[in-house]
Amino acid sequence: MTTLTFSPPAVLPDQLLPALSEQGYAVLDARGVAQWLGTAAAEQLPELNAHWNDLPMDQHLKDGGRYRSRRHGSCVVDGQHVQAVPDRPHWQPLAYNALHGGMQRWFAPLPPGLMEHAAFRALLVALGEVTSALRGKQPWYVESHLFRIDTADGIGRPTPEGAHRDGVDLVAVFLVARHHIKGGETRVFDAQQPHGLRFTLAEPWSLLLLDDQRVIHESTPIQPLDAQEPGWRDTLVITLRSGGFLEDTNP
Repeated sequence: MTTLTFSPPAVLPDQLLPALSEQGYAVLDARGVAQWLGTAAAEQLPELNAHWNDLPMDQHLKDGGRYRSRRHGSCVVDGQHVQAVPDRPHWQPLAYNALHGGMQRWFAPLPPGLMEHAAFRALLVALGEVTSALRGKQPWYVESHLFRIDTADGIGRPTPEGAHRDGVDLVAVFLVARHHIKGGETRVFDAQQPHGLRFTLAEPWSLLLLDDQRVIHESTPIQPLDAQEPGWRDTLVITLRSGGFLEDTNP
């Protein structure tokens, strides 16, 4: 049985901001990411891939699944300056995450040295510039998530909460790797209208940018291409928010 997939609607780097402003999302293929980020930094991105082989299991999945591993870290990006902050829990209100909202979720920290890696810092600075172009120049409160969704139990769910917003200003989803899987289709919907788009990110270090105030998004479950060989989908998700991190305000 053939699985139908749709190619990402990639734009050139000089159309990234117009696309975000007009439709609330933009996609860059790997070549576009290299042009946007700069060749030197882009050539170093594959150096980061090995970090996805050492992600502890997510202990907070309410569906009882064992398909998601992750790490998490936070920083503040202000222009060219990147300042890491002490480890903190990831928190979202129920309004944004009906499945896992309202709970403090502590995850393993980012790998040592990742925040100082030149390519990773270049990503953070470039994303800060994009968000400032959309919202105005200011410091950005940034959370970085390294995800591996695997098929060891037959199926893996990249977004078990379904279509959602994250409660931030910008969401960046980098596809790092796909290994022996089918599925994992990306879906983006206008938050105010029943219009949507579907496509599959498949190229390593391609990028989806989302204006979180205008669109909602999800990724469909993944399954192994061969039941005898587990598969996985690795992503780097970076969110940027103005004014501060989402925090649990309950006493």
